[in-house]
This record gives sequence, C-alpha cells and structure tokens, in this order.
Amino acid sequence: MCAAALLVATAVAPAQADSGEAPGLRGAGWAVKDTGQAAADAVRFRGLAAVSRGTAWLAGSKGRVLRTGDGGRSWRDVSPPAAVAEGLELRDIEAFDGRRAVALSIGEGEASRVLRTEDGGATWTEAFRNTDPRAFYDCLTFFDSRHGLAVSDPVDGKFRLLATDDGGRSWRVMPDAGMPPALPGEAGFAASGQCLTASGPRDVWLATGGGPTARVLHSADRGLTWRVADSTVPGGDPARGVFALAFRDRTTGLAVGGDYRTGQPSPRAAARSGDAGRSWTQAATPPPAYRSGAAWYPYGHGTALAVGPTGTDVTTDAGRTWRPLEAGSFDTVDCAADGGCWAAGEKGRAARLERR
Repeated sequence: MCAAALLVATAVAPAQADSGEAPGLRGAGWAVKDTGQAAADAVRFRGLAAVSRGTAWLAGSKGRVLRTGDGGRSWRDVSPPAAVAEGLELRDIEAFDGRRAVALSIGEGEASRVLRTEDGGATWTEAFRNTDPRAFYDCLTFFDSRHGLAVSDPVDGKFRLLATDDGGRSWRVMPDAGMPPALPGEAGFAASGQCLTASGPRDVWLATGGGPTARVLHSADRGLTWRVADSTVPGGDPARGVFALAFRDRTTGLAVGGDYRTGQPSPRAAARSGDAGRSWTQAATPPPAYRSGAAWYPYGHGTALAVGPTGTDVTTDAGRTWRPLEAGSFDTVDCAADGGCWAAGEKGRAARLERR
C-alpha cells in the first residue's frame, strides 16, 4: 500500500490507565520507555520484534533501528548507515535473538529492501534490493530461524512473494501459480509489520485491504499455494481493510483493522477465526476504533492485545469481545514467549507491558 497514505499524522490522547481493566491482565499497563527519539521530528516505529522481556528491536522512519537488552532502560542506536543516509522507511523487523535480525524497508522500486545483521546491528548487509518498479514490499515473516517470506503488493494481478531458506541472507521471487488473483485496488498495509504472519513450520497468512472486500489469504505450504477468505472487517475504500493478523497456533487467529483516517468510524475493526482462516466471525464487541497491530499474550489462552492511534484493547475470550486497556497511541505490538510484550509507534514511543 502506498507509503504516503500511512504517514498521515494522527492526534491522540496521552497514555493513561483505563478504569476497565481486563481479567487476565488486571493491574497491567504500558510502561513507556525513553528511546531518545521523542523530538519534534521524531521517528515513527512501525517495526517491532519482541525477543524477551529484556530484549526488543525497533525499526522505523529515517532508517532508524534501535535495540534494548535491559528491558528498555537504555536503547542502542544500531541503524544501518545507508538506510539513515537515504531516509528509508523501515516498516518491519524480525529478530531471532539479541544479535540476529532482518529488517524490511518499503516503497516503490529500489526503496524496497531487506537488510540483515548478525552482530546486534554493529554491521548490516543488504540481502535484497527490489529492481521491479511495479513491486512495493509491505511485510515479512519467518517460520523459523531459516525460512521466511516477504510480500509485495500485486504485480501483474497477483501478490508477489520473496522466500529465504538461509535466515534472510538471500531471497528469491516465488512462482505465483498458486496465488489467487488480486481484487481491483487490493494491496497490503505496511502499518505494523503484521500484514503477513506465520505460525508453525509451514502456515502463513496474508491480510489485505484497499479493494472491495478485505480478505485473508492462507497457505499451508510456505507460500506455494493459497486459499482466500473474506473477512468481516469492512473494505470498499483504499483506507480500509485488515491491517494486522495474529495466530496463536495454526487454527486460531485474529484480524484487526478498520479505516485508518483520523475521525473515520471503524465499527467492525476485529474478527476471529478458529479454522486456520477459512472463515471469519465478527467480534461481538470489537475495539472502538481502527487498530493496526495485534499480538497474543502467551500467559492467557484466550488473551490478546490490539493497538492503534487511539488506544490499546484486550480480549480474554480469543477475540469474541474486546475491552479498552489504555488510551495512547501505538502502531504495533509484539509478545515474546516469556511474556514480554512490547508496543511502539509515533514520536519515538516504545513501551513494555508491566504490572502497576
């Protein structure tokens, strides 16, 4: 999806605790961490990788990448020098640990690149540079430390995929014979690094918007063949659709989105699936507004978080109902296996979920 459409500034209320805390996360809230980026021309972090409660990576505008290893008390600027020099928009980052990470920059033609580090960001290698002016890469995901995919908006009427089987060191364009045709205007949203998500060794899902229907595509063979399902999240406009997916396992998933324009209603901003994305059910009580990121909380079987410019919501029943957790703006959220949940967004904001 065109990057300019997702760079619109959004006015939000300051972060504060909401009185309706959700069971399972009672007493928890976002503890904002000082990243050193909260200036007038601050970086916006839409890429986030939660490794643990102590370690997280951020990727954002102006080519910036930050890493913490002490729970957010301090952040190291490990930005790729070339990305900073060119002002690349880094919208996704996937990290395997505190030293190895793969970042995606978005944009038309050569602005779409994949960068990789093996030494905590001290040095970076450009692993892929897009040379097709028709392609615009939005998100990437990994099945494990070796196998991963990146997705571009449709080229020649179908979403285009890159694949790696060496941890992101090299990438190849995949054949599109098993990819269904895209709808008119359909694309992915590079809003939170979550328009493409994997669960387990072979399953991956792709979220779409911008077309007449917001859809979710699922592959059970690492992107070779796909089946498609309509979501209940409204489409029909370039600003509407599914912005993020989160799957707890290969069958149970969440979709969040809506209309990202400030002040526009998003009455059906969340959906859930219990059959690997073959069908989607509208949340009975969805988040009250557009949400751009979602993540499962590992210590609650049905607990997940959704974030957006106007606040954070939580579900404890696998997406059937959502409740406000806090106000405050975040674009993306991610949880590690040890329960370390992180969020990031505009004005250099980053936070960790903590008990108050």
